[in-house]
This record gives sequence, C-alpha cells and structure tokens, in this order.
Amino acid sequence: MGGAGLAGAAATLYGVAPWFWHRYAREMTRPVASPRHRPRPRDWPDRGIQVAWLGHSTVLLKIDGFTILTDPVLSTRAGIHLGPITLGIKRLVEPALELEDLPLIDLVLVSHAHMDHLDTWSLARLENRHRSMVMAPSTSDLVRMGRYKEVRELKWGEEARFGPVTVKAFQVNHWGARMRSDTYRGYNGYTIESGKRRILFAGDTADTHLFKSLRSSKQYDIAIMPIGAYNPWIRYHCTPEQALRMANEANAGLLVPVHHQTFELSREPGNEPIERFMAAASHEPERVVIREIGQEFRV
Repeated sequence: MGGAGLAGAAATLYGVAPWFWHRYAREMTRPVASPRHRPRPRDWPDRGIQVAWLGHSTVLLKIDGFTILTDPVLSTRAGIHLGPITLGIKRLVEPALELEDLPLIDLVLVSHAHMDHLDTWSLARLENRHRSMVMAPSTSDLVRMGRYKEVRELKWGEEARFGPVTVKAFQVNHWGARMRSDTYRGYNGYTIESGKRRILFAGDTADTHLFKSLRSSKQYDIAIMPIGAYNPWIRYHCTPEQALRMANEANAGLLVPVHHQTFELSREPGNEPIERFMAAASHEPERVVIREIGQEFRV
C-alpha cells in the first residue's frame, strides 16, 4: 500500500476510534520486556508430550515427534499490517521464541480471526509447502493458502487427520469477526488426539457449559485455557474461575492457562488472571504446569 493509501487508512481509523491513536502514541516509547524463561524445543525428545507457552494464545506442542503451533502471534503489535506499519496494540512481553528459533512446525491451529489470534505477519512467515493449517470456517481468505501444504477449515464437530494427529473442532462461546462487518466468520476450539495422547485447546471463550460435551472416561492430558481479558469483556472472555470449571467439565488433567500477561486488552491488573486461577486451583496447584511466558513442561 502506498503513502496515500496508508494516510487514508489512518484517517479512517482516527475518525472511528481516536482513543486508539492516543494509546498508540503512548505505547510508542514503551519498551517490550524480555520473557523470564526461554524454552529449548530442540532438546525435546520424540516421545510423549512437550508444551511451551510462547505468549498470549501461542503455544508450541510436540506430540510423539509431531509439532503444532496454536494461534501464532509473534509480531510486536497485534493489529492491521499496512506495509511497514502495524496499527494495533503493543506487546508487554516479547515472544519466548522468535520465528527463527522455532523447530520445524508440522501443523498450525488458528482458532478464529481476531487480530490477537490470527496475525497475518506471523502466518506469512510460517508459510511452507510441507506445513498444514487448520482454521475456523470463512477465515482461510486471510492467508495465502497456496503457500501451505494444506489449509483446512473445520466446522464444529468436523475432524481431520494430519500424520499421526487427529484434530476436531468444537463450539465455544465467542465470536469470529475480524472487523466489525464480517460477522460471518467462524470460531473454534480444538481437541488434538494421537494414540493415547489427548490435548484440548480452547481458543477463546466466554463462560459456557459446552465443554461438558467433550467429556468422556478418557481424560485430556492437558487443557490449554484462556483466563484473561474478562473485565469488562465478560460476555466474550471467561474469568479464571470459569476457565478452571470448564476444563474440569471436559475432564482435563494438567492445565496451561493462556491469554494473559502479553497484551493489555482489558482493565484487570496484569497479574490478576494467574493469581485468581492459582487461587481457584489451590487444592491441587500441581495441575497448573505453566504459569509464566516461556515456561515449558513435559508429560
């Protein structure tokens, strides 16, 4: 996009949301902190489950040698990319791994089109004809599909197999529009199964009892649950206590809380989501295996 196009887009955005520009200017000089932990995925074995939280809803998984990356957002700002400029909110903490530090990724999971979950800059740099991607309905137009091995849109209840892994989409309580007008876009949570291994990735959700439908006698080894951005957005995001209850309703074992500490999306203090989540899980805190960006865990 040329200079005139950038100016036009900027003018439009200012007219719609002048508060955004005041915040954008305020964040210009704020540094982005380094994470306290850096995972070492190249040391991970090809047996069992390994998991590392890279920030926000971006989680690196390795299941018996097969690697998965969820909702990759690895740019400094989450927003609209207009040439060299990104109009969006700035990270508080850098990703725990840069793109060049990632291992070979076999599969990318994208839960929905919100800019803090579907980052076109990150997805463009993950393009690889040996790599597959799963997306929600009516979202694949946001990526260059021909540059991946396969891009599959899954509706609720649909599943697809990639190598040793079966991915199934399930309904959550959220919404999928990227801009205000494209309300036709879908939104998913996903279950991931490989042999005896089972993982639940909730994507983004408000409080719901839909997770009960995922329950069976076979426990999920790990549930990746969102716990932040609930104040004042309680209609779209769950509280930490609700996240724990929903994971329990699905019969989850270990817990990886995400969607906090990375972007200032709401009014609750930065550490409040994880503090409330740990308080809710205080009778069995060992279930919460990751609490800070960059931490990793092996099953």
